[in-house]
Amino acid sequence: MAELDLARISADLERLLKLRSIPFGMKLFENHLDMEAIPKIRRPKAIHTLDQIVAQAARLGWTVGITADNLVGAQCRSVVGLGNAKTADWASGKATVGVWHGAIEDASARQAALTCVADGKYEALAVSPLAAGRLDPPDIALFYATPGAMMYFINGMQYVGYKKFDWGVVGETACADSWGRALSKREPSLSIPCFAERRYGGVLDDEMLMAIPPDQLDKAIKGMEALSKNGLRYPFPQYGIQNDVREGMARSYPGRS
Repeated sequence: MAELDLARISADLERLLKLRSIPFGMKLFENHLDMEAIPKIRRPKAIHTLDQIVAQAARLGWTVGITADNLVGAQCRSVVGLGNAKTADWASGKATVGVWHGAIEDASARQAALTCVADGKYEALAVSPLAAGRLDPPDIALFYATPGAMMYFINGMQYVGYKKFDWGVVGETACADSWGRALSKREPSLSIPCFAERRYGGVLDDEMLMAIPPDQLDKAIKGMEALSKNGLRYPFPQYGIQNDVREGMARSYPGRS
């Protein structure tokens, strides 16, 4: 991967998308000692969900490193491949029957639908603000944004080299739709954060989460800059639901409306 100016990329995302939280990175480590060698790394003193660890980077600006024993259970560990968590008991999903699912068959189907990092390779994980440059580089970059900002970011990715994006929703454990999928597939991955992310990770009602390989961010930024020059900027100004639309359309499509 070519060297990235992550501080500039972070500032561009905050400027173009009016972000209310910090763009951050996530990196997996095969050896926990490499994670512990990161400058100014914080290590948890309590047991957390991974949502809480992520929030400490996105909301507080901390650089935090974890191993499997810092996480509350198999569900958090399994998505990022820490601690050989994907046992038969985990795959059954039985712990969620009567909570998130009405029958064991539904719980097992949900577990099978999760996109997770394979067990057995990684010992540790770290999260850190992109602008800090401490992950050198992160495996994936992530940011929370409103649905409107996410649409604008996607428009930026599609400005040149158009591609249709197909994303799914697993329901609870939606981190598998974001960081689980992005770490596994190295593809842009959008999610609607789940109950656990909102209850324990401080995710706001109107926020979605994008996880993306960091070397793909510049393409989206260049696309959004082009859209801005075309008069298409976020936040989108409301035109009015009863106004004659032709004047507004003529501004965006001169000579073609």
